[in-house]
Order: sequence, then structure tokens, then C-alpha cells
Amino acid sequence: MVLSNNSQSGALALARSFNIPAFHISQRQFTSSETFNEKIVELLRLHAVNFVVLAGYMKKIDVSIVRAFHNRIINIHPALLPKFGGEGMFGMHVHEAVIAAGEKFSGATVHYIDEEYDRGDVIDQETVSIDEHETAETLAAKVLRAEHVLLPRVVKKFAAASE
Repeated sequence: MVLSNNSQSGALALARSFNIPAFHISQRQFTSSETFNEKIVELLRLHAVNFVVLAGYMKKIDVSIVRAFHNRIINIHPALLPKFGGEGMFGMHVHEAVIAAGEKFSGATVHYIDEEYDRGDVIDQETVSIDEHETAETLAAKVLRAEHVLLPRVVKKFAAASE
């Protein structure tokens, strides 16, 4: 199943085109964050989800969901964790920080989700080199290409292990 908080998500449209259950759920649809999180867990369990992949999800996952799916939620982050992770480290902010720090390498990390931003155990990484005239925009493009290699590789490994 595919679940998104963005009603215009391309992932929802793609899932529907393949007859995969696809749901848009926004915090705004619920009277409290508790009922919102309960609905997410309910939907995941209803569809017998045993593994959750976050891709482009920009909000912190509630502890109730983390605990319900302990070590079964992964996320992709646009840097080589543990560097350049944590609250506020998303999108272009990450690439700007990497460039400002004078790093020679960056990349993407797939990690388990835990109760803190970007602190779960690292599963795998894909590294890219940083050129001397790199900008945050060119680095973002390189890292995105790395993400497109890394995430499918990790998901395939998890799928193979669960067969």
C-alpha cells in the first residue's frame, strides 16, 4: 500500500495506476494528532504491512508508530549520517551545510527510524564526491541520483530476506 500526507503525491497516482491501495491522510483531517497516528497504524495493520519505507516524508514519525513497527521503518536521508542529520536538516539545508563544512564527500543514507531525527542505525550508504566548485544545487542533483540507486537496493535486500 502507499500512504501519503500529500494529496498530489506522484506515488499515490502511480500506486493507483497499478491497482495498489493508495491513501491520502493529512493531520488536518483529524481532531488530534493521537487520532491521526492511530489511523495510520490502523491502515498499516489492515493491509498487513510489515515493512515501511519513507521516501520524501518530511514529518517526524510519531513514537506510537515507531513502537508499533520497531525496526521495520526505514528512511532515506540526503547526507552521510551521522553527519548533517537531525531536526532542520532536510532538503537544500543539508547540501548547504555540507558545502559550508568543506566536505569532500556526501551522499545518501538509508537508516532505521527511531524516536529521534536521523539517529536510527545506518543500513547502507551511497557516496558521491564533491567537486571544488560544487554548489548546493549541483550536490543535491548528485545526491538524488545516489538515492535512486541506494533506496531500491536496500528495499530489494529486505524483500529478499523476508521471502
